Amino acid sequence: MVGAVTSRRCADALRGPAERTHVAAAPSAARGRTAPVQERLLAAASRLFAEQGFAPTSVQEIVERAGVTKGAMYHYYASKDDLLEEIYARLLALQSARLEAIAAQRLPVRECLRRAAADVVVSTLEHLDDAVVAWQSLHLLPPERRARIRSDRRRYHEAFRALVERGQAEGALRADVPADLAVHQFFGGVHHLGSWYRPDGPLAPERVGEVFAELLLRGLEPAANDGGRAPGTS
Repeated sequence: MVGAVTSRRCADALRGPAERTHVAAAPSAARGRTAPVQERLLAAASRLFAEQGFAPTSVQEIVERAGVTKGAMYHYYASKDDLLEEIYARLLALQSARLEAIAAQRLPVRECLRRAAADVVVSTLEHLDDAVVAWQSLHLLPPERRARIRSDRRRYHEAFRALVERGQAEGALRADVPADLAVHQFFGGVHHLGSWYRPDGPLAPERVGEVFAELLLRGLEPAANDGGRAPGTS
C-alpha cells in the first residue's frame, strides 16, 4: 500500500501545479501515429535544419532528401513552419510520455527525479537533430506558434519542477534552493548538449544522463542535520 501511495504521489508531482489530472500533450499531430511519408519528411527536414539552418533550407531540398514530391509534402504539411513545429512537438510528446511512465512506477521521489533527469538527457541525445533544430530555430516561427510551443514546454518544465518541490516538501531534497533555479540550471545544461556532444564520441547517452542526474541530485542533497528543511524552519 505504501508503494502505491508513493507511486501516486510521484505521478502527482510530475504533473504541474495546475495539471494534477491532466498531463500536457504535444501541440500537434505528433500525439498520434505518423505515416511513413511524414516520417521521411520530418527526418529529412530535421537533418537539413540542423545542418544548414531553418531559413536557408528550401522545400525542394527537403522533398529531395526525403525522396517524395512536393505534392506529397503539401498533403501533410502546408509549409516549413509546420515541419518545424512538428519536429519540436514529436520530441516533446516523446519526453512527456516517458516522464509519465517514470511517474507511474512505484519509486521514492529521489529515484523518480533521478530517472526523469537522466531520461531528459538520453532522449535529447537520441534525437539530437530535433533538439538542435528546436533550440536554434523556434524563434523564427510566427508569434502565435511560438506562444503555443512555449506554453507546452512550460507545462513540461512545471511538471519536472513539481517533482523537485515534492522532494523538498518531503525532506528528501534540500529546501533552501529554489526549485525554479535548480530546474533552470539543469535544463540550461541540457539545452547546451548540442554544442559539444558527438554521437561518435567516448560518452554514450546513458552515461551523460547518469552524470547529469547525479549532479542535479547532489546539488539538492539535504544537509545531514537539517533533513532538507530551509534555514530557520523547525
